[in-house]
Amino acid sequence: MQCPKCRGAMRTYERNGVHIDQCESCRGIFLDYGELETLTRMESQWSQSHAAPPPPPPPPPMHGAPAWGAPHHGGHYGHHRQRSWVGMLFST
Repeated sequence: MQCPKCRGAMRTYERNGVHIDQCESCRGIFLDYGELETLTRMESQWSQSHAAPPPPPPPPPMHGAPAWGAPHHGGHYGHHRQRSWVGMLFST
C-alpha cells in the first residue's frame, strides 16, 4: 500500500481492534471509515477511568504572617500533564 500524501510505503498497526495505517516516510497516520469514532470513544472511556483525583484544598490562611513571599499553590511548577492513551498507541 502506498501513502496518499508522499507515495511512501505504509505499515499497518492493530491496536485494540483498530487498524492504523502509518507511512514509513512522512509518518502520516491514516484511518479507515469509523476508526476515528472508535478511537474517540476509547479515549473518552480511558480518560474517565484514569481521572486525576481532585486537588487538595488550600491551606488555611496564617494569621499574623505576611502574605507576600508565601508559596503560590496555583502555579505551573510541579504540574505534570496526564498522558493520553493515544500517545501510548505507538510506544514500544
